[in-house]
Order: sequence, then C-alpha cells, then structure tokens
Amino acid sequence: MIQKITLTFTKFYLLFSILLCAKSSLYGQPPTIVPQALSFPRICAGLIVNGAPFNEYNATFSYVNFPAGTTFEVQLSDDLGSFTTPVSTTKLSFVDNPALQQQTIKFAVPTNLKGSDTHSIRIVSSTGVNSAKFRNSLNVTEFPVYYRTYVESFTINDKSLTASFCSGGSMSLSIDNPTPSNVPSSPANYPNLKYKWFKDDVVIAGQSTTTLVVNAAGVYYAQIDYGGCIDENFSSNRVTVSSSNSGASGTITSSLGNPFCDNGSGTVLTATSGNSYFWKKDGTVIAGVTTRSYTTNESGLYTVDIDFGGCKATGSINLSSNGFNASIDVADTTTIEEGETISVSITTDATSPTFEWYLNNNLIAGATTENYVIAVRGNYRVKISQASGCIATKEFSFRVLGNSGPSAVIPNIINLSGLSPYWNIPNEYKNANTKVMIISSNGDMVLDVVDYQGDWPQTAVDFKNVNPVYYYVIKGDAGEKKGSITVIR
Repeated sequence: MIQKITLTFTKFYLLFSILLCAKSSLYGQPPTIVPQALSFPRICAGLIVNGAPFNEYNATFSYVNFPAGTTFEVQLSDDLGSFTTPVSTTKLSFVDNPALQQQTIKFAVPTNLKGSDTHSIRIVSSTGVNSAKFRNSLNVTEFPVYYRTYVESFTINDKSLTASFCSGGSMSLSIDNPTPSNVPSSPANYPNLKYKWFKDDVVIAGQSTTTLVVNAAGVYYAQIDYGGCIDENFSSNRVTVSSSNSGASGTITSSLGNPFCDNGSGTVLTATSGNSYFWKKDGTVIAGVTTRSYTTNESGLYTVDIDFGGCKATGSINLSSNGFNASIDVADTTTIEEGETISVSITTDATSPTFEWYLNNNLIAGATTENYVIAVRGNYRVKISQASGCIATKEFSFRVLGNSGPSAVIPNIINLSGLSPYWNIPNEYKNANTKVMIISSNGDMVLDVVDYQGDWPQTAVDFKNVNPVYYYVIKGDAGEKKGSITVIR
C-alpha cells in the first residue's frame, strides 16, 4: 500500500515539473513581430481616385510578449531596400485585435518620395523590437514603391511635332513649362521626378533629367519614370527630329494668330527649336530675351537668329494686331486753379467704343463719352473698350493737382457737395517722403499713408447730428503740421 502511494506521488511530481518547465519556457520567449503577406504587389500612390490622390495602404502583423502600451509603426526603407537610413511613412489609423494580438495599420507614403523598385517595409515598435521585411503578394520583400506626383500627359519641344538641327551639330529637347508659377501645370515643377527618354521607341540609357541633347535624327519622346509603377499615359508628344547638310530653317509662330487680337496679356511668339536664340523687333535687339518664346502685344517685324549647333537660321514674322489705337490729350500730371476746369478728350479708331471715367477709382456716373470736363482735383482714369470684332480694352491714367506754393494753407474744411469734395493739401506735402495721418474724434486712425494723393475721404462719412471733426498730422521734408478738418455737406 505504501509502495503504491509513493509511485503515485512520483508521477504527480514529474507531471508538475513538466508543466512548470513549459510555463517557464513560454514566459521566457522574447517579444516577436510576425508580418503577414501584403495584399498588393507594389505601391503606386498618387493616382487620382474620386477626385483626390490615392495614398492609403494596409499592413497587418501579429505580435507576442510586448508590454502594455507598446506602439507600432510602418517604416519604409531607402531606395535600395536598406533600413540604415529609413524613410518615415504617415500613420493614418490602425485596428487592434487584443484577443489575437494582431494589428492592421493603415499608412501613406511620403508625397515627395522619388521612389524605386527595391523598397521594403517593416514594423518597428516603441520598445526597439522590429519585424522582418513584409512580403508582397508576389512573395518578395523588395518591390516598387512610388508616389506619382504628376499623373497627366505633358509636352516637349513647345508642343511642336518636328525639330531640326545641322549635321554635325546638336539641339535640345526639354519638358515644356510655360507657367512655372502654376506648379500643377508641368512635371518640370516637381524636382523629385525622373524621366525616361526614348529614340525610335528604345529607351536612351543614362538620360533622366528634364532636357535631352539630340545629335541624331529620329522620333523622340519622354516618360515620367515611375519604375514598376510606370504608366504610358504619362508620356509626352512625339517629336520627329531631322538633320540637314544644307542647314535648318527657322520660323516664328504666333499663339493668337497673325493678325492677333490682344487679350491683354499679348501673343506668344515661338521660334523653331534650337540651342540658342537672338531676338529683334524692327531691326532693334530685344534686350535680355534669349529664350525660344517671347510674349508681346505690339505689332512689328520680329526676327530671331537660331543656333542649331554647327549652323544658324533666321525666322521672321510681320506681326500685326486687329485691336484698336487710342490716345489722350492730357499730360500725366496737370494743375488747375480753384474754380478752373479743363476738357480732356480721347481719340480712337475703335469700333463702337464705350468709355468709362473714374475719379479716385470711383466710377463717374454719366461720364460715357470720349470727352470729359474736369473741375475737381484727384486721380483720374479712363477705360476704352471695343466690344465687337477683336474684343479689347485700353486705359489711360492722369493726375490733376491744385496750384499751390510753399506758403499755401492746409485746408481745414471739406465740402462734400462742392467742386472739390476731397482734402486737397498743398503739392509740397504730396510726395514719397511725406507721411499723412488722419484721426477721427474718437481716436480711430482713418488714414495712414505716404505720398498722399489728395483723395480722402473715399468712403461715406457718418454725420449723425453734427459735422464730424478729424485731426491730421503731416510729417515730411517740409516739416510737421498738425490741425483739424471739419467735414460739411
């Protein structure tokens, strides 16, 4: 009986020892992150989806033996797949399943990423423990990751489909960028982009910038190089380049045609593509213009000398405008005495012109003809419009001052219903070195300018029950003046 009990106790001790060892082994396991296979073969962010650039991806992983409060992030390798100098991603959100000790992190790649075909991603923890590299849906750990900054077609060679150069010489093809201030208008405004250049549908090795030097005939075009995310829709127009032993020819085209209708910004003159350009108008050099294109709103004979590398050619265009001409018979600045008037007239060949006259930027009611009689000092502007045929406008501005000497008195009354409904100070105080301040009786600063133009008040004055009083301070070369101004009507 005693022997049987001893045997049972021995078995129990052995079983307990096995369980204790197993438990000790479990709690001694180091913290571990196990990445699950990704659901995609590559990351090609930036494509417009539902009106916005798409940039959301999921990474799911399991983890064990991490202390409470541990955080996890997705980390992107450098372009060679190394995590020595990793790239940070943006964490959008995450879903944690504590029961399974599993997370799914939604992340975004940097929008300024140049990208490569050998990026990797992994999970890093706040405790310093990192996962192995994720495998994509093709079961590889290095795969294309790009942010496609520019996802539209673009042009080269100023949209021209042909170009030429002299035999033995060369010429340049470039990504067009007509409006650098409008960043989305051209891929050339994104310095992180790389390009592939093609000749006769074969990629040209080693060419990845915005410009390609061409010294052989063929058909050329460019693509934005998004590596494994490349899309043929992001390609340029094709340009047929030819060479000639007898030299190349030069031409100039006008973006608005010839004759052109000036829309205010002018027409763009574009020369045949070459290496350098030398522009003239009516035989006179246009200083500082060395680009292929030149914008103008003036008629005349334009020529451009084009260097094709090894030979030169000259293009020309006799540019004319089908707009209208106009002139005004008053100087930029004129003076009138108190009670005096002057008549200003516009001469124009516009078809059925309309006229708008302005005083201190306020439209003058009823002033709609080519003549206007001026009795009030101030800043004037007249706008002439042609609304039929070539729709165009022209403007003239001029200034009317009072005739006052250095000893002239600064007025202290403004009669809003009089001939001079503005505070017109002597001319000696109207310059860029003089500061004029006007303060209301409540202490509010209503005017604080230099080079006062004699155009205050420009807004309605609140009379309430009394004539309002203001106070002025004038500081300048003529000294300092202070006083009050009473406004009446």
